[in-house]
Amino acid sequence: MVDAVIILIVVVLLIFALKGSIKHFKGEGACCGGGSVPDRKPKAKTLDGPVIGRRTIKISGMHCQNCANSVTRALNAIDGVAAKVNLRQNCAEVSYDRAVDEIELKQAVEKAGYEVVSIS
Repeated sequence: MVDAVIILIVVVLLIFALKGSIKHFKGEGACCGGGSVPDRKPKAKTLDGPVIGRRTIKISGMHCQNCANSVTRALNAIDGVAAKVNLRQNCAEVSYDRAVDEIELKQAVEKAGYEVVSIS
């Protein structure tokens, strides 16, 4: 009887752990600030002028959609920059309508809590 109770408790704990993991990887859990504020998806940013260049930033440390949203907001906060972050490819596609220093892009990503692997 005691063994059945222990097995039941373990199964219930595993179910809760699995549900939490699924929410985490969907970006719905409390990971990286998700779940605490509704609709944290960043708004699409449009540039004021014509696009004069594009950069691809390879990023490490993103685990969920909330991580990607944080990087998007950080890059879009730079004047003249519009970013689209791809979580699956761990990169950000950055368009800009004025000269933007690579160091400024790198600092924005790092300030958001992630590491820049390369900028091309």
